[in-house]
Amino acid sequence: MKINTALILCAGYGKRLSPITDNVPKPLLKVKNLNLLDNTLKYVESIGIAKIKINTFYLGDQIKDYIKKKNYSLEIDIINDGKKILDTGGGIYNLIKNSKEQDFLTLNPDTLWNSNYIKTFNQMKKFYFKNNVKNLLMVVKKNKSLDIRLKGDFNLNDYKLSKEENNEYIYTGCQILNRQIFSSIKKSIFSMNEVWDDLLNRQELYGHESSNDFLHLTDIEMFEKLN
Repeated sequence: MKINTALILCAGYGKRLSPITDNVPKPLLKVKNLNLLDNTLKYVESIGIAKIKINTFYLGDQIKDYIKKKNYSLEIDIINDGKKILDTGGGIYNLIKNSKEQDFLTLNPDTLWNSNYIKTFNQMKKFYFKNNVKNLLMVVKKNKSLDIRLKGDFNLNDYKLSKEENNEYIYTGCQILNRQIFSSIKKSIFSMNEVWDDLLNRQELYGHESSNDFLHLTDIEMFEKLN
């Protein structure tokens, strides 16, 4: 079993990086001479995925033009959210509706993906298909994060995720999911947290721990630190 398509989320406003993002979409910001989108595409290519769907909204034409000029060997499809930004869940759902695949890798380009994540992805893929789960999130312990201000999103026990008063794991922005998790969705604009909360209530939300240092472009302070 394999995953053929990656979804890269590029629709957000990047407000916490204003004024840098007033005229440049966050995925095109450079960290050490390589922009976030290029870095993510490089990682996707390294794990053997050739089909990519990118959602856009804010300053989306800049991302579209950039992809066109770069002339990647990858099969890249750019899909705009439409008249309104669809939020994280709606953006993913809209991308999936433009594909016949069942399983997808989704990535947030805010994280600085690198070759150390190749092994982690392969471990996730193996667990995902072997255990026939529908949603598997890559998480990391808070002490692995360069941004010490980030609060935990989940706790993890034997690959099962939970939410409690004190959460020790941060969601990295990487997940593998099956389109079936959206089967009961009747709206177009919604947060991915709504889907996760439903899966949590049924004890069907799974996590895989990354051992890599977590570098994430949160805001201006982190932009300066990473550069």
